[in-house]
Amino acid sequence: MEHRDIAGGLSRLLEGRTPGLMDATGRYAVLVPLVERKDGWYLLYEVRARSMRRQPGEVCFPGGRMEGAESPEACALRETEEELSIPPSAVRILGRLDFIAHRANFIMYPILALVDAQAVEHMTLNPGEVDETFLVPVRHLLETEPLEYSYQLIPQPVEGFPYELIGIPRDYRWQPGGENVPVYPWEGHAIWGLTGRITRHLVALLREMGPEQETEP
Repeated sequence: MEHRDIAGGLSRLLEGRTPGLMDATGRYAVLVPLVERKDGWYLLYEVRARSMRRQPGEVCFPGGRMEGAESPEACALRETEEELSIPPSAVRILGRLDFIAHRANFIMYPILALVDAQAVEHMTLNPGEVDETFLVPVRHLLETEPLEYSYQLIPQPVEGFPYELIGIPRDYRWQPGGENVPVYPWEGHAIWGLTGRITRHLVALLREMGPEQETEP
């Protein structure tokens, strides 16, 4: 292929392409459900079924792996209906929160949405995925700082790593990473991990709106 053909082809490819997370092994989306009740606004959380192979019994938002060319919004709506039997007609998408590029090489898109309170009252849980759900007042989250814990991620090259080929010494000082884990305790539950990070991010956005509007989506 000639030089001009390569440049032109790449230009056309990139023009119609949405950049993603490099080397990502998966794309996921979750719905962040805001529910309005008579006494204020709430966030809806799930507890994963204890029979599940991965992360049994942990608190999460409804969601899962994106399929094919599915958008994050479509995935979040589909998973919410599959897990809680809440139909898309009872959900109003507000927009995307900041996405998470996870160290395990996947990307997660949190989708903020208003969910009809009546649909929440009459939802049916999928027992293979959800053990229970609970609501947390938004005002409580605004008034309560999470517990925060940090730990280091230390790179450990595998045996046979080609130090000589790369031209670096065997005692090369790798740049360590780090992780901050927010934990929100609530009535016997712990909202933490990615769900805790998404919650903390949403709370920060609400605080940016100011005290007059922070509980008015």
